[in-house]
Amino acid sequence: MNILFVCTGNTCRSPMAEAILKARDIENINVRSAGIYAMDGGAMSQNSQIVLDNNDVPFTHESSAMKEALIDWADLVLTMTASHKQAMIYSFPEAISKVYMYTEFVTPENTQDVSDPYGGDLSTYEHTYQELHTLTDKLVKKLQGD
Repeated sequence: MNILFVCTGNTCRSPMAEAILKARDIENINVRSAGIYAMDGGAMSQNSQIVLDNNDVPFTHESSAMKEALIDWADLVLTMTASHKQAMIYSFPEAISKVYMYTEFVTPENTQDVSDPYGGDLSTYEHTYQELHTLTDKLVKKLQGD
């Protein structure tokens, strides 16, 4: 299964989500991330990288702009917010059946946005990391049929 995480600039939330899931090293799960307003080749935010390093999640990242090829590649597209989901469906209406908010996909009764740490201090990024870690635990259980 190919899973694509999507946020705004592909520098904070979606690369952290990608890194956390990749670190699980689950057979037959491929993971990428992209940003709706991202530029190709940009760096991950410094605080995102620090938080991943502090949690022993090895990861290097270059941002990726959202494009048709990524939608075609993905079996499942998980967005960080409701507005990201709506933007994806608007831009790629053919993908509507595989686009979900991350929270919505793993716990359908929860449709909260993943908090955006952009511009925040290290503890703000740590909070978002913990949110994503919890969501990833639930995602793995769902993918494994638990």
